[in-house]
Amino acid sequence: MTLESGQVGEKPLLATLRGERRDVPPVWLMRQAGRYLPEYRELRAQKGGFLDLATDSETACEITLQPIRRFGMDGAILFSDILMVPWAMGQDLWFETGEGPRLAPKLVDHALHGLQAAPERLEPVYETVRRVAAQLPPQTTLLGFAGSPWTVATYMVAGQGSRDQSETRRLAYRDPQAFGAIIAAIEAVTIEYLSKQIEAGAEAVQLFDSWSGSLAPSEFERWVIAPTARIVAAIGRLHPDTPVIGFPKGAGAKLAAYARETGIAAVGVDETIDPVWANAALPAGLPVQGNIDPLALITGGDAMTSAAARILAAFADRPHIFNLGHGILPDTPIAHVEQLLALVRKR
Repeated sequence: MTLESGQVGEKPLLATLRGERRDVPPVWLMRQAGRYLPEYRELRAQKGGFLDLATDSETACEITLQPIRRFGMDGAILFSDILMVPWAMGQDLWFETGEGPRLAPKLVDHALHGLQAAPERLEPVYETVRRVAAQLPPQTTLLGFAGSPWTVATYMVAGQGSRDQSETRRLAYRDPQAFGAIIAAIEAVTIEYLSKQIEAGAEAVQLFDSWSGSLAPSEFERWVIAPTARIVAAIGRLHPDTPVIGFPKGAGAKLAAYARETGIAAVGVDETIDPVWANAALPAGLPVQGNIDPLALITGGDAMTSAAARILAAFADRPHIFNLGHGILPDTPIAHVEQLLALVRKR
């Protein structure tokens, strides 16, 4: 289905997720609410650390809305973190300055059943969703999200991010039954978490699988595709009108199988994927999201313009949401974001 530019209809991003092709694709940017914005930096200086921001619903709502006010993005992505789920499962969560998140106890040497669940830790997230839903412009789609089980498990097992997720991969090979129990527990919490975001007002949700690229093909099938398919099926039963976007960063050639087998409504494509290949390899008509390199956006000029033009041309005949191939970086010039939006929107 195609809607001509300017035609009145459903929210552009939500309509695209449901299979409509738009002459001017909707656009939002992963991590669009964050450190490259001076208004965010000012608020963070006033309010404190990341977890303080994410659990203060009024502040998290304001941060979610900042890029909507500044740029008029077609999607507002909830300001939160994928590690809220392990925090609710009973791990301690904190953020080391300059080093990233930490979780304890590490499941590589601590039993899953020893964690004391604390689902009340997620209540501020649902309140943030309610607040954002009440304040968004009518044309803007509210996006909730969660981490996919594999990526969340890598942090829960190792207690932090790592270059190759070696500890978690070793555990999955050595004791697939124990690791499968971790994945199943994450799945259950994630389904409830996404469902409650939707009940609070999220119109679509995204599953971030930031570390999917570290897995061998058979492990990718077992720990990325299968859990994602189960979550998508569960959300489909609970909320049949809510699209689920899957973003398996680093999937490479495994992206096509992921798109076919998970049941996702749309697939996010990272910056390492050739958009021409993706358009040919992915199921016909499946909405695609992506995939300009965040470094091309920082560079600007001809590098950004040519990259954007290639992506727009590659996905011209299918439903397409213009986005980055990964999250926007803190040193991204605001002027370059404005120029990119003008290119996409043909102004």
